[in-house]
Amino acid sequence: MTIELRQLRYFVTVAEELHFGRAAARLHMTQPPLSQTIQALEAGLGHRLFARTNRSVALTPAGSALLTEARRLLAQAHALPELVRLAASGASGRLVLAFVSTADYSVLPPFLREFREHTPHVHIELREATTDIQLEDLAHNRIDVGLLIAPLPEKSSTDLAYLRVLSEPLILAAPKGIKALAGSGAVSLKAVADLPLIIFPRRIAPAFHDAILATFRDAGLTPHIGQEAIQMQTIVGLVSAGMGIALVPQSVSNLKRPGVEYKTLRGKTPLVETGLAWRRDNHSPVLHAFLDLLRKKT
Repeated sequence: MTIELRQLRYFVTVAEELHFGRAAARLHMTQPPLSQTIQALEAGLGHRLFARTNRSVALTPAGSALLTEARRLLAQAHALPELVRLAASGASGRLVLAFVSTADYSVLPPFLREFREHTPHVHIELREATTDIQLEDLAHNRIDVGLLIAPLPEKSSTDLAYLRVLSEPLILAAPKGIKALAGSGAVSLKAVADLPLIIFPRRIAPAFHDAILATFRDAGLTPHIGQEAIQMQTIVGLVSAGMGIALVPQSVSNLKRPGVEYKTLRGKTPLVETGLAWRRDNHSPVLHAFLDLLRKKT
């Protein structure tokens, strides 16, 4: 049989009052239609829910078993409007967010903290991924939004929307103890020009790769690329091991590693831009609640 919420509400009220008259008064109805509704519920279930005498009403074992579940179902039904309201406003649901490793040392932690404070009912799934992987995942709807290194390729710009969140200069990450880097001021790239360069592969972040090479070119230098690595933690780890130097976004200086020192470069250096990209046809309320919050912060 199909059980209506109205029947369950009537049943629970009678079970709590154990008196049809008082239950009818509480429900703002007369007793006969209440009794008929309970009888129809019992007939549909095939079992008596109440043991009735002229003087008393008591729950049967079947009625006691139903009461617990009926209360649970009614509570869930009562919560449905709020559930729908939260989902429609983007205050509940799921957000799949990918991020480049550099964002973990700059904008990602405060973004997540604030979003969690505003939308505690949203489940955030985080995926660390390079820019090229994020673009592929966005194209196939595997993520909602990517925190990546700009700019977007031209072929992606028609399908993807973009929001800049951070621009920062490149700085030098070098092994500790290099005499030419002693002191607290800005340093010249020429002081470490003979050391191997550790760098992202160009296919992963073309703009970032080109900005690093442009810094050397503007200084009149040609770098010797000693190692390539796809994660910022790995690059800084290789610097710590004395394998060479790296040019990294300024926020990476928050990544403290023994044996590594960060130095500001003398002169003007290219800016590395980090931004959010998402599909223009993604109308998820959670995604747009996330974007609205970040627009207020940037």
